[in-house]
Amino acid sequence: MTKEDFYFEGVDLFGEGKLDEAVAAYEKALKLDPGYAEALHGLAQAYFAKEDFDGSLAAARRILEIDPEDILAYTSISRAYQRKEMIPEAEEAGN
Repeated sequence: MTKEDFYFEGVDLFGEGKLDEAVAAYEKALKLDPGYAEALHGLAQAYFAKEDFDGSLAAARRILEIDPEDILAYTSISRAYQRKEMIPEAEEAGN
């Protein structure tokens, strides 16, 4: 399978609420291409949905290593910090 195959498998699994399986599929895509930003976005969202906010933050930070201007990564970081009740950090990421 290609990285795209694993990515779309992750999208489908996420949509079905199979969050652990979605995480695994995104990780498989990232093994093939560690810089695959779409899979990192999916991973951040899956971790967020699992309420694993540290995992979501880690995935979003990996996106910023690839593209420091990625607005969605900053949004993911802000949302995770909000859920962790780290409001100053959330506001900083949101700006």
